[in-house]
Amino acid sequence: MAKLTTREEDYSKWYNELVISADLAENSGVRGCMVIKPYGYAIWEKMQAQLDKMFKETGHQNAYFPIFVPKSLFEAEEKNAEGFAKECAVVTHYRLKSDLDNQGKLIIDPEAKLEEELIIRPTSEAIIWSTYKNWIQSYRDLPLLINQWANVVRWEMRTRLFLRTAEFLWQEGHTAHATKQEAIDETTQMLDVYAEFAENWMKIPVVKGIKTEAERFAGAEDTYCIEALMQDGKALQAGTSHFLGQNFAQAFDVKFTNNEGKQEYVWATSWGVSTRLMGALIMTHSDDKGLVLPSTLAPIQVVIVPIYFNDEQKALVDEKAHQIKQELLEKGISVKYDDDDKQKPGWKFAEHELKGVPIRIGIGPRDLEKGQVEVARRDNLTKEFVALEGLTGSIPDLLKEIDENIYNKAKDYKAEHTTKVDSWDEFLEVLDNKGGFVSAHWDGTTETEEKIQELSKATIRCIPLNNEKEDGQCILTGKPSSQRVLFARAY
Repeated sequence: MAKLTTREEDYSKWYNELVISADLAENSGVRGCMVIKPYGYAIWEKMQAQLDKMFKETGHQNAYFPIFVPKSLFEAEEKNAEGFAKECAVVTHYRLKSDLDNQGKLIIDPEAKLEEELIIRPTSEAIIWSTYKNWIQSYRDLPLLINQWANVVRWEMRTRLFLRTAEFLWQEGHTAHATKQEAIDETTQMLDVYAEFAENWMKIPVVKGIKTEAERFAGAEDTYCIEALMQDGKALQAGTSHFLGQNFAQAFDVKFTNNEGKQEYVWATSWGVSTRLMGALIMTHSDDKGLVLPSTLAPIQVVIVPIYFNDEQKALVDEKAHQIKQELLEKGISVKYDDDDKQKPGWKFAEHELKGVPIRIGIGPRDLEKGQVEVARRDNLTKEFVALEGLTGSIPDLLKEIDENIYNKAKDYKAEHTTKVDSWDEFLEVLDNKGGFVSAHWDGTTETEEKIQELSKATIRCIPLNNEKEDGQCILTGKPSSQRVLFARAY
């Protein structure tokens, strides 16, 4: 088993090696696209299942809309179209010729040109809002609370597994409301859902905030976000929730008759998270030995590894291991008994460490004689002998302790790497030598925001929702500012 590059040596290389070595994903034969392997997809499925549960608890239903968007529909909301235009893949023809050319290659049939080109969805507002026009007539049809699990295509030039790929998986919620306040409440509610998921399930502390005008989703009036901090000091946007106002309703003529019999445009939101969350999970917690996964998302929460030297010993170990496994399964804990005889115990220890299994139980004939097993924790790499009696009863509490430790470690890192600065020199010093979130004053103009990004490669990640008013001076222009914002270099 090849040793990983360390995070200190090359963080980017460490990440790429880990994604591949831990069997999460690999590059595909399609430029910029990835194959999510079974172990990686099992983590995504756990994310998806919990998020789906939370969406349904807040009144949302799932639906599915086409991957193809007619160009005329895509163009209807101008800001949205302009915002995604450079990332769009476009279908122009609907078939190839059935016969090969003189070089033995298939060619596009020039007579099969589409009357109207189709955009492969980079996001689904256009196709969904053109559908909502037929679904909404009266205030009785509102609110309309729809989510879809789907894939989207954004033709990225620089790709990295999970973090940025030409095609990725996500969910996108699209809701319609009778009033502006209802739509704003929906936007902030879904932001809270994302933050709760990140903190309680991914064990990642996040900052809830609102994007600047320059960083808003194309076509939104306001974009809310959760921002997380990776171990290399870079920020990662982990989820967004958009208040769309009436922009899409007007673009697609989606009106309803209110309870006074008058016609009004509906108010809209959209919100989404993607397989980018996999990248956040990996980079927030993992170490130089491999993945570190919270039990809440680990496909295997406990692995049992037998140690034996002959068939007689194996039979004794098997019996006790199966008993332990069954007792844990009855407690709702996912368990693997790794009795594969093609690999030695040492190899298995390293493999399950690499894959981030929270708890490893080693059990051999001598352990049975002593009435104990060896329990190893993945989070802090400690191990101890634990009595067989009461073992399975202690595992749920140990998993909870591991999850708390993982979260607190990330929380402490975020706190240590959130720095207030009051001058440009101090700003650059922190970015170059410490990293993390930099809390600083900004004069509120897009011009200054863009200049700061040009000079420092740092962007305004968000204006935190819990911001306190504080008079100060912009770090670049010296102009008055009434609050600090969070800057960082980011993925």
